[in-house]
Amino acid sequence: MPLASIPSPSQGVWYLGIIPIRAYALCIVLGVVVAVWLSERRWRARGGRPGTIIDIAVPAVIFGLIGGRLYHVITDWQTYFGSRAIKEPIQALFIWEGGLGIWGAISLGGVGVWWAARKRGLSMSAIADTVAPGIAFAQAIGRWGNWFNQELYGSPTTLPWGLEIDVDHGGEPGVLYHPTFLYESLWNLALGFALIFVGRRFALRHGRLFALYVAGYTLGRFWIEGLRIDPVGGVDHAVHFLGLRLNQWTAIVLFVGALVYFWATRNKTDDEIVLGPSDMSDMPGAEVDPEHASGQADPGTGESSSAPPGDSGRDPSEADSPEGGSAEGGEPRAEGSGDDAARAGDAPEATEPATKEKSS
Repeated sequence: MPLASIPSPSQGVWYLGIIPIRAYALCIVLGVVVAVWLSERRWRARGGRPGTIIDIAVPAVIFGLIGGRLYHVITDWQTYFGSRAIKEPIQALFIWEGGLGIWGAISLGGVGVWWAARKRGLSMSAIADTVAPGIAFAQAIGRWGNWFNQELYGSPTTLPWGLEIDVDHGGEPGVLYHPTFLYESLWNLALGFALIFVGRRFALRHGRLFALYVAGYTLGRFWIEGLRIDPVGGVDHAVHFLGLRLNQWTAIVLFVGALVYFWATRNKTDDEIVLGPSDMSDMPGAEVDPEHASGQADPGTGESSSAPPGDSGRDPSEADSPEGGSAEGGEPRAEGSGDDAARAGDAPEATEPATKEKSS
């Protein structure tokens, strides 16, 4: 055994009486909490109503878990069904044993976001750009669940940070494996901070920041996926096509699609709604024509300045937060469609709160 290595946890489940506490589930939950917290702060900095992201997160998480599990079972069906199955078909429902495909989670989770956004009259693209960094951080945290489950590790390696895998999980005595969970966690962590920086530096709207998230994630996933092996019962059950794993082909398609979308929307400047009719109807004394109220993003920060009257859309303590706000440390500006621009927090007499955003 090499002098240096990463040990795998001896267990991934603890019991409170008869209630199992699974590390895999805790990592996913913690990732969701961090993503919602960060996205909520970013949404308020854009002028959105507090609590919006929390409300949208409920259907997004439910749909995402279903989609992630469906993708895993469909692409790894031979593990649960057929003559070579090494698990019972009912175990396809055992989500706590691991197995969530990120492609399915993002796709079906996006359907949940779209449904919630449509009900509230909000722009889907504005929400996507807001939550992009949070999703990257959630994935960085969630990947540690694979460490506890001793799954989705890479091929054998002699590197000092090789991962120890028990024989019961497909490992061989004295052999170390690439800790692909760690590679992907670090990649996603760096991606999340990069997206925050880009969001502050450039005014990327209409889903362009989310497109960068997709491109950045798939770029890292492609080479990490190439290191992985999925030995179940001594057999690699990963689906291969033309020499590449299915997940690598998926990464290629999504990477190209993200770049095409990013380029195609480079000149898009129409408004994005961050305050829907239901949001404004809850505001005391608000008489709003949502078709004519608009705001503009501050090009120096990449964050929106739209906000309801008397409320900058963000907590004062967030003035210097990394996820948004004015680059000068003050309140973000609210700019109307004419020449009557005024600071959002200094116009309590205004009768039309900003409900839309324009990209610079």
